[in-house]
Formats: sequence, structure tokens, C-alpha cells
Amino acid sequence: MASDSTTVSPVRPPQRILMAPGPTELPPTVIQALIAPLTGHKDPFFLSVMDDTARLLRQVFQTRNRTCLSLPGTGGAGMEAALTNLIQPGDTAVVCINGLFGERMAEIVRRCGGKAVTVTAPWGEPVDPDDVRRALRAERARVVMATHGETSTGIQQPLDEIGQAAREHDAMLVVDTVATLGGIRVVPDQWNCAICFSASQKCLSAPPGLAPITVSDDAMAYIRGRATPVQNWYFDLDFHDRYWFAEERAYHHTAPVLLTYALREAVRLVVEEGLDDRFARHKLHQKALTAGISALELDLFGNPTFRLPTVVAVRTPDAVDEARVRAELLNEFGVEIAGGLGAQAGKIWRIGVMGYSATQDNILLLLAGIETLLARQGYGNDTGAAVAAASSVYSAARGAAAAVAHTP
Repeated sequence: MASDSTTVSPVRPPQRILMAPGPTELPPTVIQALIAPLTGHKDPFFLSVMDDTARLLRQVFQTRNRTCLSLPGTGGAGMEAALTNLIQPGDTAVVCINGLFGERMAEIVRRCGGKAVTVTAPWGEPVDPDDVRRALRAERARVVMATHGETSTGIQQPLDEIGQAAREHDAMLVVDTVATLGGIRVVPDQWNCAICFSASQKCLSAPPGLAPITVSDDAMAYIRGRATPVQNWYFDLDFHDRYWFAEERAYHHTAPVLLTYALREAVRLVVEEGLDDRFARHKLHQKALTAGISALELDLFGNPTFRLPTVVAVRTPDAVDEARVRAELLNEFGVEIAGGLGAQAGKIWRIGVMGYSATQDNILLLLAGIETLLARQGYGNDTGAAVAAASSVYSAARGAAAAVAHTP
């Protein structure tokens, strides 16, 4: 049999500046963790890495829950696990939908054999907690689901009132913090969460492939006492809990060892930076970015009261080919941003202000690129106004910090 003469060269990806809403660039020590020596998934060293990761995740989730771990898979794995563990056939769930990822949760409920009662808000607005209360009064719901930061719109959902409504109606609250954990305040205990899940590749700045998740003690007790087995064997959280925390670690799967090393290092860096300082850093870069966007006479998408610090959604001018701008930004400046999803496809840009990618240099390069490329299409002039506006924000922040440092 003749051999294939085609030679496949080693993979050599281009160097990109990742400013979409995930994945982000990786800190150097996270990259080093990915090339560390591989151990077995039940090696005592790796078990100690799991213990460290769980302890660090508790700090970032700001929770007292015993069950804090990472699931193999992306943020969608966390969503799938949360819902398949809590929804039994015939159960009713109230699903808050104000973007693409709320719609995805409703679809998973239906695939679990449950009834999804949807509470909707227009894309760009948060869901009204009073609408959730009305749905709970009308239905005997086992679960309430909400997205803390809707990646498709750049909108933050307040959760205190929704959590209170779930408690009052004896329903379990599931919260998607994929776009927010490590970037803004996430407090599942305060929200009365049964399950809160996230993803490794966004504000935590680890590689894609793991879904951090925390589960309340009451929710774990419910999962262990279910009348029917969890429909998804791989994501049965009782199995994962016993692998992570039992005295005799129960075998369930071959863990993604190197990804777990990387997540441990990424979460260690989050804790080392300090949550308050990290949140302030994300807010500063969002403020600088939005100042630059405003200088370009572009509008932001969504209700200004509820815009996320971690995902900035920008309305694209009708006269501009938004896909061409994104392609040229990538090819000429090496910067990746994302387009709109669903109903907003072709209408907005989505820019990540996340983790290790959230830096002054990246924000200024992105703004310079957008200004140049818009002018190329006849929208505005390439005068440097965007960079100047963002730089003013950074200068003011440095001045304020210096004033505080010199205060007796």
C-alpha cells in the first residue's frame, strides 16, 4: 500500500491578543504548569493538587461549600451537570432568559424530561425578579436558573432578589457565572445557590476544558437521595464529589491532569492578586475601553445600569461591515474580538475584558486598531481620539492611586 507523501508539520499557532469573551491569554506560570511532568490521576501528588484547587476555588467562589471542584469539560459541562443532577423527569424549572445562554438552559431542562417555564427579558435587559416571583407562585418549580453575566449581551443579572424568591418557594437556584467568576463579585452563599458553575478560560485565565463548580450541602444531599438516577452518568456530581473528597478516592474518570495543574495555578494567581484588587482592575479597563468607544461615537449595547465589566458589547454602525473590521483586526493587528450571537449577529461586537488579557496595552492597541479600520471604511477619522480618551482614564487612575499612597 502506497504511503501518503504529504508531510504534516508540527503545529505552530500564531500569537494572538485574545480580547473576545474567552478564551483569554495565559499567564506565563499557567503555561509552565501545562508543560510540567505528567502524573497519574490517582498519584498522591496529583491528589494534593486537587485538594489545593478545591481550597482555592472556595476562596474565589467566596463560599463555605465543601463541594468545590472542577469538571472535565467547558462551561457547558457545568451547565449540563447542574441541571441533570437537579432535574428529574416531570420536574418544573423556572428559567430566566435574556440572552443565548438562558435559552440553552431551557433546552437542557426539556432534554431532562422537565418542564421549562421561561421568564424573559429583552436582550440587553436583566430579568425582572418580580416576574420570577409570579412564575414561582404559578408553578411548583423545583429549580430556578439564571445567568449572572450574559456573554451574548454583556449584561449583568442582579441575583439577591431572585435567590430570595427561590428560597421563599423552596426551589433550588442554579447560577451560571461563566463570564464573571474571577472578574466581578460572585457570592453563591449570599444568593442562596444550590449550584454555581463557571469556566476555566474566561476571567480565571486558564486553558479551556474545565468547569469549576460549587454545590451546596443541601443540593448534594438532594442529589444523593434522588428517586431516579442522574440521567447523565459522566456528570453525576455524587461520583465527582467522591473522587475529589472521599477518604478513599473513588475512581470515576481519568482526570485532565495538566489542565488541573493549570487551573490550580490560575486560581492561585487570582487569590494572590486579591479579589477586590482584581475586580477593580477589570472595572478600570472596562472604563478605559468604554471611554475610547465613546470617543469613536459608537454606542454600547444594553441597559447602562446593568452592563458587565467583563464583556463590553458595542453596537456596530449600519454603514460599517462589522465582520470585515473583525477580520482585519485579527489579520493586521493580531487582536481577536467576537461578533454578536443569535438575534444580535452582525449587529454588535463583543469585547472581553477578562483576566490576563485585561491590560492597558491590550486595550490601547484594540482601540487604535478599531479606529484605523473604521476610518478605512469611511466612518470617522483616524486621529487617535480613542486612545487619548482611554489614556486619560488610566492617567486619572494613576493620579488617584498616587494621592491615596501619599495620604498620611
